[in-house]
Amino acid sequence: MKQEFKSKDGGVNVFLSGSMYVEEAAVLREKLLGYIDKGVKTFWVDLKEVDYMDSSGLGVLVAIQKRARQQGGEVVLVGANGPVKEIIELTRLNKIFTMR
Repeated sequence: MKQEFKSKDGGVNVFLSGSMYVEEAAVLREKLLGYIDKGVKTFWVDLKEVDYMDSSGLGVLVAIQKRARQQGGEVVLVGANGPVKEIIELTRLNKIFTMR
């Protein structure tokens, strides 16, 4: 999985592509927690190019959403489609995330 991060307006755009399994999810979690520790509280996670995400990937998004909200921010999921959008909707996580 490719991960790219760009700071924007006090938040971070996160561009992901490929498949997210346990190993990639752990790396993503550490990077995002590092941003939170530096005071970033808003994340725009671009999922357009993600073709698969397992439960560990969903768990990372939920954990970061919880931490961001504690700081007054949020995680916005952008461009989820196909199986990734389907799993987000099946797990009803679309109720806790802003989806664009």
